[in-house]
Amino acid sequence: MSILLIAGSPSERSRSAALLDAVSLRLSVRGTAVHRLHIRDLSPQALLLADAGHRSIAHAVDQVAEADALVVATPVYKAAYSGVLKVFLDLLPQSALRGKAVLPLATGGSPHHMLALDYALRPVLQSLGARHILPGVYATDAQVALTPEGAYAIGPEISQRLDEALDLLVNDALRLPAHAARFPPIPFDQVRCSV
Repeated sequence: MSILLIAGSPSERSRSAALLDAVSLRLSVRGTAVHRLHIRDLSPQALLLADAGHRSIAHAVDQVAEADALVVATPVYKAAYSGVLKVFLDLLPQSALRGKAVLPLATGGSPHHMLALDYALRPVLQSLGARHILPGVYATDAQVALTPEGAYAIGPEISQRLDEALDLLVNDALRLPAHAARFPPIPFDQVRCSV
């Protein structure tokens, strides 16, 4: 089992990156193969020009294709996920997430933006064919606080929510058969309706 951690922050050090670091540590302890994709490290020109043939973009798309599951972390700006994440998701093929489980994570200045996960990011993940999108984890600046040493400290509530989300990802979502997310086909002659 392989999980790709996608960092959607334009900053090298960020609260959303701190959440991914915590996820990476928890998954490594479980013996899960973890790979990282920092969108900010991709060619900015290739991203903005939608150059899917560029070496860095093609490699990133391959990483998505090879992963069994994704953890996508983003800061929330103006009630939406980051622009660099948007540009990258726009470059993915329409069925790029087919058969995959996805755990969305987001950070924002206040609780007022927590619905950005459900109203902005979730529809895009669904349109890319994600088999199972887990309930996201949203953390405010106070819950991922900057320490005097310049590091980020994840609060106990968010730490517990990350543990629960990863249990769900590893123990349930990745074990579902690929057809479990779909309804079984029903032959047309068996369809009954009443008016």
